[in-house]
Amino acid sequence: MKKWLMKSELDVYPWSQLVKDGGTHWDGVRNYQARNFMRDDMKIGDQILYYHSNCKPPHVTGVAIVVREGYPDHTSWDPDSKYHDLKSSPESPRWYMVDIKPLCKLNDVSLLTMRENPALSGMLLLAKGQRLSVQPVEDIHFDVICKMGGIDPSDIASQFD
Repeated sequence: MKKWLMKSELDVYPWSQLVKDGGTHWDGVRNYQARNFMRDDMKIGDQILYYHSNCKPPHVTGVAIVVREGYPDHTSWDPDSKYHDLKSSPESPRWYMVDIKPLCKLNDVSLLTMRENPALSGMLLLAKGQRLSVQPVEDIHFDVICKMGGIDPSDIASQFD
């Protein structure tokens, strides 16, 4: 099982909306490296740190789980979608998505607090210029952030049914 971090802007799709919806497909990713992670590497049961970006302060706010592995992102061939891509089609999809559902709420862990924690040294999110909206997270970093958010990481997996 791998660990990931997925970014969503607080005013676009907040954690509270994910909880209300009970899950979602993670569409609209238009970066090839992030697409490859979703298409090739994310598997059912992988855990996700749900990160609110473009807010003050940016923060991890919950843990979600992958419930459907990568499949073509239909919004890419929908001409009415803001994620439409003329080079993508059902016959030759260019973009992929996964389905996720919420597992548990964390006490918000701010980016500043993460930067101040030496145990998170080397975490991809904290690298200068790191902007990927979907990125891998090392197990140790995942565990540290969960603990900072008030949850024992060993208790999280038991919440997936």
